[in-house]
Amino acid sequence: MEFEEKTLSRKEIYRRRIFQLVQDQVELPAGKGTAQRDLIFHNGAVCVLAVTAENKIVLVKQYRKAIEKVSVEIPAGKLEIGENSDPEAAALRELEEEAAYTGKLSLLYDFYSAIGFCNERLRLYLASDLAKVENPRPQDEDETIELLEVSLEEAKALIQSGHICDAKTIMAIQYWELQEKYEEEPMGKPLLTDEMIEKS
Repeated sequence: MEFEEKTLSRKEIYRRRIFQLVQDQVELPAGKGTAQRDLIFHNGAVCVLAVTAENKIVLVKQYRKAIEKVSVEIPAGKLEIGENSDPEAAALRELEEEAAYTGKLSLLYDFYSAIGFCNERLRLYLASDLAKVENPRPQDEDETIELLEVSLEEAKALIQSGHICDAKTIMAIQYWELQEKYEEEPMGKPLLTDEMIEKS
């Protein structure tokens, strides 16, 4: 079965530093005619699951204008121009700027946030060997954030209450919870081995 939608034309509606908005006219597969697709092209972003030696997750509280409410999230930020080649460095920068921590990063997930209309690609990293940074980089001038460190049960309660409502943070907490259930596997290692998958 054919799925590809072929681009017939593209009209740029808006372009700024963070994203570009376009309208594509596309040819649908299987002779279904044409359609319009409104698309957002985004530079991408990084986010970090950071759990302290006290087994608490590092979170930041900030206001999100798009939903007109305060949100509690894992440290995260957009990729600046030219950072696509080194997203790990960008993740370390965000962890330091927002939470005054540094650590060793390993990639957990590489995913898209809203593929129905946007190509924003996120990399979720696990930070291990966390250490406080004495003189961290300053936060962005337009950011007002509060640092939180909470237990797994407290994080789950924040999800239930709606204070945590974004997908990347919920994904990170669910990963953490699964790791806690398999304590014999250190954080950052897969829950299922190839051998286990083959037997299932």
